[in-house]
Amino acid sequence: MLKLFYGSNACSLAAHIALAETAADYEAVRLDLKAGDQRKPEYLAVNPKGRVPALVTDHGPLTENPAILNWIAETFPEAHLKPDDFFAYSQMQSFNLYLASTIHVTFAHVFRTERWADSEAARAEIRAKVPSSLATLWTLIEDRLRDGRPWVCGEQYTVADPYLYIFARWLERDGIGGSHHLPLTRAHRARMQERPAVKKVLAEEGLAPV
Repeated sequence: MLKLFYGSNACSLAAHIALAETAADYEAVRLDLKAGDQRKPEYLAVNPKGRVPALVTDHGPLTENPAILNWIAETFPEAHLKPDDFFAYSQMQSFNLYLASTIHVTFAHVFRTERWADSEAARAEIRAKVPSSLATLWTLIEDRLRDGRPWVCGEQYTVADPYLYIFARWLERDGIGGSHHLPLTRAHRARMQERPAVKKVLAEEGLAPV
């Protein structure tokens, strides 16, 4: 059986939703990130990076959201969680990597400011820059959702959609600035929250829709 290690409302939410969209038999193991479960020896034996998500498969553990999401989409083709056309699939991968390398890292400048600065004055300056940086970076996401596209890849729902959803949720967290200026992102978020798999996983993680 697959085993997914996750933290509530962490970026692992994307993999949790993607698994719920399939017919996969899996166990979801919650880590208390505030208590430091991700740094305990038993979890570091699974993921030495000490972060979530980690997906334990029959072949061993996988880490990093883009890799896990891609594995889920490839392993459960009947769920149709990736485009069949290779170029469209590559575009989906490009979008997911932008979320991982740019959007997620920008959020971390609020949530994990200690990674980049020691003094509180420097940390405050870094945090203050995030809302304007995100507003600029998010323009590409709004553009991706234009022309009536219900999902990141158009008419087809893919693993890119739960990945975008977690960051659309995080827009409402303290210090970010909200999503009032992002109507297409808000609409995508609302569509996500109507999906049965999303409702199921939010309930499991103790999260409310936003």
